[in-house]
Amino acid sequence: MYALPFLDLPPLARAGGTVKLPGSKSISNRVLLLAGLAEGETRVHDLLDSDDTRVMLEALRTLGCGINHDGKVCVVRGLGGTLAVHEAKLLLGNAGTAMRPLTAALALLAARDGGRFELSGVPRMHERPIGDLTESLRQLGCRIDDLGTPGYPPLGVSGPSALALLQPIRVRGDVSSQFLTALLLALPLASNQGAMTIEVQGELISKPYVEITLALLARFGIAIEREGWQRFIVPANSAYRSPGDVHVEGDASSASYFIALGAIAATKKPLRIEGVGHDSIQGDIRFIDAARAMGAEIRTEANAVEVKRGAWPLKAITLDCNHIPDAAMTLAVMALYADGPTTLANIASWRVKETDRLAAMATELRKLGASVQEGPDWLTVSPPAQWHAAAIHTYDDHRMAMCASLAAFGGVAVRVLDPACVAKTFPDYFETLFKVAQAEPNDVPVITIDGPTAGGKGTLAAAVAERLGYRLLDSGSLYRVAALAALRAGLMDAEPLDEATIAALAAKLPLSFKPGRIRLGQEEVTEALREEAVGVAASRVSALPAVRRALHELQLSFRRAPGLVADGRDMGTVVFFDAPLKVFLTASAAQRAARRHKQLISKGIPANIDSLRADLEARDLRDTTRTVSPLKPAQDAQLLDNSDLSIEQSVEKVLEMWSARRPFL
Repeated sequence: MYALPFLDLPPLARAGGTVKLPGSKSISNRVLLLAGLAEGETRVHDLLDSDDTRVMLEALRTLGCGINHDGKVCVVRGLGGTLAVHEAKLLLGNAGTAMRPLTAALALLAARDGGRFELSGVPRMHERPIGDLTESLRQLGCRIDDLGTPGYPPLGVSGPSALALLQPIRVRGDVSSQFLTALLLALPLASNQGAMTIEVQGELISKPYVEITLALLARFGIAIEREGWQRFIVPANSAYRSPGDVHVEGDASSASYFIALGAIAATKKPLRIEGVGHDSIQGDIRFIDAARAMGAEIRTEANAVEVKRGAWPLKAITLDCNHIPDAAMTLAVMALYADGPTTLANIASWRVKETDRLAAMATELRKLGASVQEGPDWLTVSPPAQWHAAAIHTYDDHRMAMCASLAAFGGVAVRVLDPACVAKTFPDYFETLFKVAQAEPNDVPVITIDGPTAGGKGTLAAAVAERLGYRLLDSGSLYRVAALAALRAGLMDAEPLDEATIAALAAKLPLSFKPGRIRLGQEEVTEALREEAVGVAASRVSALPAVRRALHELQLSFRRAPGLVADGRDMGTVVFFDAPLKVFLTASAAQRAARRHKQLISKGIPANIDSLRADLEARDLRDTTRTVSPLKPAQDAQLLDNSDLSIEQSVEKVLEMWSARRPFL
């Protein structure tokens, strides 16, 4: 996950490959609560791992549920509809799918069995209305205290108190369907007193999310009767029964970003999205219909979707989005690529989500050059006449961040502020995006960090890459990795060496770099590269022209979105000669020797500082006078004397240089 203050996306050009979706947030948290209320154990497969589900899991643990989550299957031992804990404080982040149903369930349980519970969240959660739900619960006789602003969290629920269940329970349906869902999930707890009726006041929005609730209740043994979308009847003596195993579908709302990606950029082969399909119980799967209306070519399977660009530019549409309120945000960004104004209507619920999404979307799309008109429950987006590079605020809203990424196909760079907010529903969103979305190599930004031996370029490059969320290339290790692979393949025993075979092997090395670590495929080989036999083999391999050419091409292949930091001795002069920022370290041999001496002594390794300095000076002479790629600064390199700078100070210097070259205000 990109836990960074910002992530810069270069202009993206095309898309292709396969995406495996994370589990649905809506299904995951409903299933967890139902499993927690049911008797016995429920094995939940493919559960979403995100901030919202972690909040729900922690709340269930606090309430006494047994939770065993091994990363593949989450086993929940339920409470059997009773309280195991009668007093607790629950911190629920910004998870509406946890706050609303837990409020209803605990209010009923406290009224029935006694207890006191406090439910709170992050500041934004305390701005999200819940008054319509709490008023409905108070109709029943539940005792609910506003601990902050009336009608908003934080809340206190307590009991016992007498429940009045004979009259219909009224709840507004035109603010959030989560209020109705919360009642439907919780009311079976009081059904021993008879059947209960919920009457929805006003037009029920987000009906597909209520359909998810009804389907999952049925899986747990509760068959809700309904009369259209206005009356819902909870049968008397309803009881939650664990189905044993529950498989969570992929998240259809998350699928919308990749359906849009395919519609915009899958020009050669379809983009395949696995985890949802035409058998999905999620309403947001109907986003497919909207994408088709805009011109996308889409084929569905039971549990997969394939999308390819069809009409281009996309077709402008006018759509009532009541049935896809979350996924409709993706349409607002697709509208940037349309042939005219697109109007999204019936989206008032956007205003009470993680942020005021209507206002936020209008503000951020205008930065990109779009003309946007905003109404109380509608948005009209006209595509940019001229695209602008922009820094997009995400308002701690996962969907704003994921939508922003799709704007990078407009031919400009896009900065996504606070990209880590995607952890709410899709922690690996950007990593997944970069596996299937590509940029033209020349559009991918590169920072090269060259310099003499022991200058600290590897440490500096790794730190800069981590700060920017860019890929890392440690060019100095390539010959050792090629030698290790050749040794393991038995290619170093021949005399003379089979140059063509070793070169072919080197060209396809599945390398990846992290600070202080080198991986070859799934294996970490950092320590193995230090073996003496590998060093000897590296010297022989480096003398082979075909291997040098192959490794040069391998280095170029690291230039992929979102960007690259490459360290070595000729990154800025030979390999990435067009890099927009080239840094050349100039620490003196004396200073480098002192650093190396300090490192060795700290590890208990005897060292002589004069010998170290003499060795470094000799290596500097060899490197600067060699015929092939001599060590020297590129003509346009920025010289950085880091003799008296800490790593942190050196990183800040490089980031200052980089900021001066970026297009964002």
